[in-house]
Amino acid sequence: MNASNLLVELFVEELPPKALQKLGEAFGAVLFEQLKAQGLLASSESRLTAYASPRRLAAHITEVLPQAEDKAVSQKLMPVSVGLDAQGKATPALLKKLAALGADASAVAGLLREGEGKAEALFYASTVKGVVLADGVQKALDEAIAKLPIPKVMRYQLQDGWTSVNFVRPAHGLVVLHGTQVLVGVKTLGLTAGNATHGHRFEAKVDPVVIHNADSYAEQLREEGAVIASFTERRADIARQLQAAAERVGGGVRPIDDAALLDEVTALVERPNVLVCEFEKEFLAVPQECLILTMKANQKYFPLLDAQGKLTHQFLIVSNISPADASAVIEGNERVVRPRLADAKFFFDQDRKKTLESRVEGLGKVVYHNKLGTQGERVERVRAIAKAIAQQLGDAQLVAQADLAAKLAKTDLVTDMVGEFPELQGTMGRYYALNDGLDVAVADAIEDHYKPRFAGDELPRCDVGVVVALADKLETLVGMFGIGNLPTGDRDPFALRRHALGVIRMLVENDLALGLHALLKSAVPAFGDKITDATVQLEDFFFDRLSVNLREQDYTAQEVDAVLSLRPQRLADVHKRLEAVRVFTALPEAQALAAANKRVGNILKKVEGDVQAQVNEALLVEQAEKDLYVALQTVAPKAQQQFESGDYTASLQTLAILRTSVDAFFEHVMVNVEDAALKYNRLGLLATLHIAMNRVADLARLAA
Repeated sequence: MNASNLLVELFVEELPPKALQKLGEAFGAVLFEQLKAQGLLASSESRLTAYASPRRLAAHITEVLPQAEDKAVSQKLMPVSVGLDAQGKATPALLKKLAALGADASAVAGLLREGEGKAEALFYASTVKGVVLADGVQKALDEAIAKLPIPKVMRYQLQDGWTSVNFVRPAHGLVVLHGTQVLVGVKTLGLTAGNATHGHRFEAKVDPVVIHNADSYAEQLREEGAVIASFTERRADIARQLQAAAERVGGGVRPIDDAALLDEVTALVERPNVLVCEFEKEFLAVPQECLILTMKANQKYFPLLDAQGKLTHQFLIVSNISPADASAVIEGNERVVRPRLADAKFFFDQDRKKTLESRVEGLGKVVYHNKLGTQGERVERVRAIAKAIAQQLGDAQLVAQADLAAKLAKTDLVTDMVGEFPELQGTMGRYYALNDGLDVAVADAIEDHYKPRFAGDELPRCDVGVVVALADKLETLVGMFGIGNLPTGDRDPFALRRHALGVIRMLVENDLALGLHALLKSAVPAFGDKITDATVQLEDFFFDRLSVNLREQDYTAQEVDAVLSLRPQRLADVHKRLEAVRVFTALPEAQALAAANKRVGNILKKVEGDVQAQVNEALLVEQAEKDLYVALQTVAPKAQQQFESGDYTASLQTLAILRTSVDAFFEHVMVNVEDAALKYNRLGLLATLHIAMNRVADLARLAA
């Protein structure tokens, strides 16, 4: 059977732009996998090309068979003891089973027997006809439509006036071509397969566009329909045009780099045409973040930035039409953006008429959480936590600046600009703080207290910002845990995981000398009687987040477990401990010491009551225990000194010297002897060893 290439296209009304790329990829992937599962792909070399434009989802698949090959199958029927009587003749049960399979008594002689004894069974060998392509495509298409990641389903009525179907948008055409042949039997959403589609709404040279064969689809749509069907090609074309347009403007300008915006615009046009527009320079007096946001979010425009990253008064639009004279399109877009920029300027001018200090009272009218009160109450808690942190990290100036920044950090929430553009909270607070004549460190902290907003985001740029950012995140974490509002597997509405990772990053990357438990505990008094103290539970949450984060950084689960099981309070030391453990595990003594450490831990766990890490030298009888004691007297102080100075690698390397003495102890010394004094003296020796060995990490967890 000769294989040919297959094309399937579903022509629809304008698809949701933010979902288009995923819809196109899913449509093609499911079609391909379903055809492959049915044996309709001629070889492993078959390839999928997915297409997605605002008005179509399509897939081109190479090397597709007109019919799958017949397949030999062997079907288990029943145990031999059930299917055959004592004379070896078929029982009624076997004949009934064969009849259900379309066979008669003559098939009994051809049945296969497999297995032995009571497990011996009868098998019926037959050949299953390969599926015909039209049927296979029908099944694959039904599956592809059912599995589309549709953000919101529409229900609409078909042309018969009676039937209703559910789909992402009303569908108006179906193309299914195997080579040049239309698979006429394929149907979906009230449509029957054909070979005609439609091009650009306004610029297609012909309508409909009749597709000659599966391989001419993309070229015909481009030439006859004025449509670039491939999402990837269209995106690359827009990126190229944006860069070319910026170069024509000159002066080293560049379009803003925004992958999400580029994806969305790619999903809005079928044949892109990039044009240069501009607005009045007077609007540049408004903070550029406001102008950029309104142009991107509301108009899908690409602002142009100069070589220093400053906004210029020119911007780029991606039009879906290419008229000979584009002036009307340019003027129309300039006219549309002007009121948006004027609104931003009005908000900015109005907001600056009031100081941030004068807005603090207004936060008392904004509800934060029904169990935790208003934003005003929240601000007071953040201030209290920020003061406590600043007192540990700095002088009176840091305390005063952190308190002021914490007091004003949320005030831009009640400004007109942030009311219109919530994404600008913090950013506008900084501008208004500078306008009020506040210190730059305070202004920066007002913007930075939200950082890091996401994985990889930058941290606050100064100490004041770090203090307020820590306080803000801790207030959220301690408060939510204190009222039992915890994240679940799939829900984290208050972004507690992100906040915890933000705190961890600030503690680690700023090398802050703050103990985690004490830090969490210090935030609790700010809430009064509104919460219960969940510090222990919250600390566990932090170490869980840290554990996941460290494993993502390519530390092994064993290494992470060994370090974090000790609950190191200074998180800035965790990476140094992990590196020390990694060096230690490469030593030839590592496994033996880890195993010995595990053994010591197990012995000590079995003893009732606490074992004191004390040794009476006079009670040391065996030479091996004397040698271990002497070795500890030499090695332990040195390892402890190295540990206290932060040289964790050297500390573990020093302890490796103990291997010979430890091995000899376990080979020659019995711990659980009848003489209680000897027994507890030896337990004290092991306890001393255990403490010395487990300062950096729990070495027992490294045992194989």
